[in-house]
Amino acid sequence: MNAVAHRRTRVRQLAQTGASNRQIAAQLGISKDTVRRDLAADDAPLLTRAERFAARVAQTESAMSQLSAAAQAVVDAKPAYTPTDDATARRWYAELRATADRLMAHADAFADYYPSATDETGAP
Repeated sequence: MNAVAHRRTRVRQLAQTGASNRQIAAQLGISKDTVRRDLAADDAPLLTRAERFAARVAQTESAMSQLSAAAQAVVDAKPAYTPTDDATARRWYAELRATADRLMAHADAFADYYPSATDETGAP
């Protein structure tokens, strides 16, 4: 159990004995605001930095997989070759361009953050 989780457990234990927030704060050497936040905190377990990192990687892996599937679905649908009215065609074109622009911005940011992973010369 990390220090924050231990403190929150202790705050809750003291609160169950009827101690006021002020008394709990004084006993634990924390502020009344910290006591209030600890009592209001979600009971979900606090994650370590490594656990948060792993969760973020898993979330990103899932998003990248969904992105790839969505892109393939658009390719398979062939919107450029689908007969439709002009208003729909304009909307599809605008959506494709806007999405491509957002994705390029993310790709550029990725290249800035991971230059060695995005080096197109093939150098390791």
